Amino acid sequence: MNKGMTILYRVHNNLYVNLTNRCSSACVFCLRQNHDTVGDSDTLWLEHEPTYEEVIEAFKDFPSDSYDELVFCGYGEPTIRFDLIKDVAGYVKKNFGKKIRLNTNGQGNLINERNIEAEMEGLIDTVSISLNNPDPVKYQELVKSRFGVQAFDAMLSFAREAKKYVPNVVLSTVATTITKEEEERCAAICEELGVTYRIRAYES
Repeated sequence: MNKGMTILYRVHNNLYVNLTNRCSSACVFCLRQNHDTVGDSDTLWLEHEPTYEEVIEAFKDFPSDSYDELVFCGYGEPTIRFDLIKDVAGYVKKNFGKKIRLNTNGQGNLINERNIEAEMEGLIDTVSISLNNPDPVKYQELVKSRFGVQAFDAMLSFAREAKKYVPNVVLSTVATTITKEEEERCAAICEELGVTYRIRAYES
């Protein structure tokens, strides 16, 4: 495992923010099991978790016209540092006016021991949540959340509540990790919640 201080990195036309390597899950298909890097990063394993000042300083190397969207997603669960997310998102909205996306496992309420959805209003434009499986037990087998089976219902509750405060809420599964029938059940869950369903490519 190579460590460094890649705080911001590009993937396609978007700029990603890497705030932590801590995660409440240990997904069996997680990229970081086999890779140190994504996009143009050197390594996403952090020597230490960046401060607000370090994140803001990193923006100097990425002109605002060089990316379309800012995405909170690194080698860890971003909502573990939710207060920092809010501070950085506020800075970006004020100074650059960029669209902002949060990629999350949906366990942020459990992690922060409070409901955080309303705090995203006006800061986060899209929340992309890993649904992974329509069945609570199989979900836990895939994601291995430290919160156990309750993580599944907490994730769905987070999606339902986030819809009140965030313009675009997406639930996703990983192609080839579940059956077509399970994908259909996931689509039904998303329809019931009134959110978008996305099947994202598996990356080994």
